[in-house]
Amino acid sequence: MLYGINCQACHGSDLRGGDMGGPNLLRSQVALTDQHGELIIPIIQGSRKAQGMPNIGLNDEDAGAVAAYVRSVIGTIGSQGTPPGQKKALNILVGDASRGQVYFAAHCASCHSATGDLKGIASAYPEPTELQALWLRGGAGNAQQRTTARKATVDVTTAPGKKVSGELIHIDDFLVTLKQSDETERTFLRKGAVPLVVVHDPMQAHRDMLPHYTDHDIHDLTAYLVTLK
Repeated sequence: MLYGINCQACHGSDLRGGDMGGPNLLRSQVALTDQHGELIIPIIQGSRKAQGMPNIGLNDEDAGAVAAYVRSVIGTIGSQGTPPGQKKALNILVGDASRGQVYFAAHCASCHSATGDLKGIASAYPEPTELQALWLRGGAGNAQQRTTARKATVDVTTAPGKKVSGELIHIDDFLVTLKQSDETERTFLRKGAVPLVVVHDPMQAHRDMLPHYTDHDIHDLTAYLVTLK
């Protein structure tokens, strides 16, 4: 969701470049070599203003979540773009499914269920790299959750008793834009805490987890999820 709100217009939903002319991140040496956000986060926070990349106003945690999302998408590329010849498939199933099940029970089961919203997830996404990228960005779940329930919404209270609500389109320190139920968009100027803005983001828990995953956590959880046929 953070990528969609802050980056998609310039870099595209698939990272290949958007309507506003941002570069293709799938060919970016920075994106391709970033390991833990050490290269991407400074750019998000304005280190390349002189080159036309503005500071988009994300703190370290949110910028790190965007960096992790970019890496997860790049991780699904595999060997595309390599010279012709024999290609060896990348095997990411190197984790322990039993440990992954324990991790799932401790950190994921309060929102997800192996017999509920995630039932059959490995059949719907049989390619492990795609499945791993999906759950890292918080896209796992049934089809309805992936399309509607996971969209962030926002309430803007302009005066006592006057609240406007809708789907969150954009938010920064100066503006908030939302789409109302009738598909019309409204933008409000922000001056400090006025108006009162409350964001309801069902993906926040996933973003909060991103900085805390270890490589073992990711591999183990993916190994468990591929068993949910």
